[in-house]
Amino acid sequence: MKQQKDNWVKILFSFAAPCKGKMALSVFCAILSVAGGFIPFWAVYEILLAFINQNVTLNGILIWCLVGAAGYLLRVACHGISTILAHISAYTILEGIRLKIADRLMKAPLGEVMGRRIGYLKNIIMDKVEDLEPPLAHMIPELTSNLLLPVAIFIWMLVIDWRMGLAVLISPVLAMIPMFFLMRNYNSQYAAYMEANNHVNSIIIEYVEGIEVVKAFNQSTSSYEKFVNAVQSFKEFTLAWFKSTWKSMNLMMAIMPQRSWGSSCRPFAGAEWKYLPAELAMGIILSLSIVGPLMKATTFINEAKSMEYAVEAANELLNLPVLPDSGKIVSIPHNDIALKHVTFSYDGSEQNEVLHDVNLELPEESFTALVGPSGGGKSTIARLIARFWDVTGGSITIGGKNVKELSIRQLSELVSFVTQDNFCLIAP
Repeated sequence: MKQQKDNWVKILFSFAAPCKGKMALSVFCAILSVAGGFIPFWAVYEILLAFINQNVTLNGILIWCLVGAAGYLLRVACHGISTILAHISAYTILEGIRLKIADRLMKAPLGEVMGRRIGYLKNIIMDKVEDLEPPLAHMIPELTSNLLLPVAIFIWMLVIDWRMGLAVLISPVLAMIPMFFLMRNYNSQYAAYMEANNHVNSIIIEYVEGIEVVKAFNQSTSSYEKFVNAVQSFKEFTLAWFKSTWKSMNLMMAIMPQRSWGSSCRPFAGAEWKYLPAELAMGIILSLSIVGPLMKATTFINEAKSMEYAVEAANELLNLPVLPDSGKIVSIPHNDIALKHVTFSYDGSEQNEVLHDVNLELPEESFTALVGPSGGGKSTIARLIARFWDVTGGSITIGGKNVKELSIRQLSELVSFVTQDNFCLIAP
């Protein structure tokens, strides 16, 4: 699991591989959108320059207004195309991931699936996979442009005056101080949050699924109390965590927009200013325009941990072990079933064996009933014959052929298994 954590970004990009062409075009359009966003600034600068140099003409102003409008339209159009391509790609990828998880669950040993609580599986397949939408639809294209824009503004301001370029960094650097305190124990807090979230999801689903049994045995009070306690505990934990971050978060949000203008202009308040007022105005405009992209990029950084957990959870299910499938159609001379010295444990250890050295013969065209106390292994034997698991030791044969030699499809045609749980396969 450690390797997955170290490479969650690589795994995320591997998820995006089926739509890499659309994603690349989305990023390109996002960059064009940033470039288009600079054109109105350039147009404003040229208009200010014309007024200062007293060579203003109506045609000149109209031309630069049209240039600015064209740049704005380019920005809007490219941003729209980038967003559409990114969202089409994102939901195509999410559909593919969910289908792959469902296929993997079908091929995995039943113990691997049943060993995970249904709330946990639902949380991954529905909620956590959905958490991959922001990075795929927004972070990959938009983070590129939101980081590129401040860099471009910084370079432009360095060209205007190197002191102004350096001064504009004061606000982000100061905002990093409260952000440092905000992120000190973020990893441990988020891990605890995800554990609490998984727990409350499991309790909710189990409560809803088991409500028939709860009512039948008049356990509504205790079961509802367990449900309420889980929800209440999750609420209290979440609020306590958020309250511990409010001061640092509000300080960071206060510093970023209010310091930007003053930080940029302070070095030029004295008599050393040797440039045109148009350049000063452009510096002020650019210093203010750097705030929005930086704040949006910060939002993506805050969401990175959620994305990491979502990627790892989806990848965990996509990498469940698969029952070996011979893929062969084997000739079966008869349908006698035999269990020879079968041992089995769900975790593969001898200490937790639920079946030990079982020998059993089920002749063809006979009726056999396995009778015993609950938990005695009756259902386990039936599931082993259907090869929901592989035996830990010994062998199971049908017609003298080991069930491992048969393809899973052939075995499913030979053995029918009716569970105690209801599941509707007919669409409404």
